[in-house]
Amino acid sequence: MGNRKLSKRQQERIQSIQNRRREKAESKKILDEKALESLDGLGPETSGTVVTNYGSQVDIEGGSAPFIGQIVRCFVRANIPSLVTGDKIVWRPAEPQGVVVALEPRESELIRPDNYGKLRPVAANIDRIGVVFAVQPAPQSNLLDRYLVAAEAQGIEPFLVLNKTDLLDQQVDSTVDSIVQIYTSIGYEVICVSAENNDGTDDLKAYLNKRSCIFVGQSGVGKSSIINQLVPDNNSAVGPLSDATNEGTHTTTASKLIHLDNGGVIIDSPGIREFSLTHLNQEAIINGFKDFRPFLGYCKFRDCKHESDEGCALVAAVAAGKLQQQRLDNYRQIIRSLNN
Repeated sequence: MGNRKLSKRQQERIQSIQNRRREKAESKKILDEKALESLDGLGPETSGTVVTNYGSQVDIEGGSAPFIGQIVRCFVRANIPSLVTGDKIVWRPAEPQGVVVALEPRESELIRPDNYGKLRPVAANIDRIGVVFAVQPAPQSNLLDRYLVAAEAQGIEPFLVLNKTDLLDQQVDSTVDSIVQIYTSIGYEVICVSAENNDGTDDLKAYLNKRSCIFVGQSGVGKSSIINQLVPDNNSAVGPLSDATNEGTHTTTASKLIHLDNGGVIIDSPGIREFSLTHLNQEAIINGFKDFRPFLGYCKFRDCKHESDEGCALVAAVAAGKLQQQRLDNYRQIIRSLNN
């Protein structure tokens, strides 16, 4: 269909809507600046870390005396880029709230596209990504591989956490056993825990010693329950699976930074049922499958699609038992989803 010319009335209506939006944005900016001007006695600049982001305001943890360990609500200057949990910042104390005045360079960040395809950071300054899955809701290897590819592409080392192992006694699930065997054979660390019975949490805590980690995974896998076992006084909200869908109900609504007593740091993030990889090209995605790397470049044709192509090195590796068919299937599904 060709472009339809708008009538004068339609053009005036669109212009009116745009004007109202500009006025609303300008009004919010004025209100924010007035709020900053009303603060009493801005103190000297000091360091801190973003604990939770609420949009125009954040909770930060002081990193320098006399604010070490203190949680302070802060406004954010309009010229500061979007902040995420884990960001290192410079702030100035005031009454009744402080003000974030600068963002320190990030050592690492986990990013993902939002619903409109724009890249958004999820967490900053982390060195591990814990991909949590569970006996219930049923694990989806394709979703796990999406998390792993995203981590590999951004140079953040991932590991896996299987939760709700207490349910394996009641529901012997060969699918779960198969998934664990696949990822351990690839070389990923897989830690099995039961947040219900507190089994395996000591092993997980030891692994997280002096590391900064974010837990990701679909809703209902028990990320917050695991954290409550690791940090008993944390009390993150937890909830049962939905009876209708057997999926989680998003009890965590904002990412939150939590300290372990062994020097480790965890970021508890809202459940993500889908993890889009639209910001990655095909080369980045295939390299995100680290077990594929020894076979890349050995296909007969340079433009091999790794489907039924003649001389495909990945297909040959699967036939020889050197690669898992499930991993190749997941790669193909991811590529198809990006091409649709």
